[in-house]
Amino acid sequence: MHIPDGFISGPINTLGAAAAIAAVGVSAAKASAEVRANPQRMPLLATTGAFVFAAQMLNFPIGGGTSGHFMGGALVAALLGPWSAILAMSLVLTIQCLGFADGGLTALGTNIFNMGLIGGLGAYLVMRVLRPILPAGSGGFIATAGIASWVSIVLAALACSLELAFSGTSPLELVLPAMLSAHAVIGIGEALITAAVISAVLSARPDIFAAWAKLNGGEPTESYRTGALSLALGGLILALLLGVFLSPFASAFPDGLEKVAEVKGFLSASDGSQSWTASPLPDYSTPGVGAEGLSTSLAGLIGTLAVFLTGFIAIKLAGRLRRERA
Repeated sequence: MHIPDGFISGPINTLGAAAAIAAVGVSAAKASAEVRANPQRMPLLATTGAFVFAAQMLNFPIGGGTSGHFMGGALVAALLGPWSAILAMSLVLTIQCLGFADGGLTALGTNIFNMGLIGGLGAYLVMRVLRPILPAGSGGFIATAGIASWVSIVLAALACSLELAFSGTSPLELVLPAMLSAHAVIGIGEALITAAVISAVLSARPDIFAAWAKLNGGEPTESYRTGALSLALGGLILALLLGVFLSPFASAFPDGLEKVAEVKGFLSASDGSQSWTASPLPDYSTPGVGAEGLSTSLAGLIGTLAVFLTGFIAIKLAGRLRRERA
């Protein structure tokens, strides 16, 4: 659901950028305070960002010549909370835009709003509403996260539809049902991936989750603090495996937004409107590497490591600045 340049009007992208900047500023302050209280969250935040980047490369077919891909905001919110989710999604989307020409630069703030605020914070709010309703324990929490993941995809598609309509790109009565129907199916994949990852983390480190998850436990314990590094390392290895070995097998079908744009006749709105042309790895390919699979694998490796290292450094610097101001 990465919106390219040309789809959304300047005023709406300006509002999206303002909302994104404000959200990232608040999230950085909140997340750095959390890291200050528990430094082991730093590698976990960087690892979840790297996993989201790698997983987003794996487009899966949903029928009708359309593909979908994992978004990840709900997963990060379930693991580390809403502020970390906004930061991780903002980092991933920025690197995708600048490094891989995935999503327009003028639409970057709008993409962060749709996939970071709605995908992360929105999913978190849905989970907090659902959690007291569903049974306590791991099964109830997995169901909560899965439902919130599906809802986050549909809500992000709804926001994108409204943005397209208010921009004059496509009438709401055309774009809204097309976007919602495609992304309702994509949301099923999102829910299954989120549930699978949370199940795996629960089996290894159930103490990573906060008390609101109602896992019949309390807040993260000392064993979490001493074992978080190994969990982060395992997550990074998994992300690298996805980005390097599975990304060449991703579906080549257009994603939900691109397919809707093609069918509804506004795909050409992005023609000649690309505002950032300096991406070193455009379309997740490595210049100078002739073999397509190897080219994609190298791009996945570079991107996954870039997200991890940038996230690690950024949250570390944010924590240092907060300490200096204090």
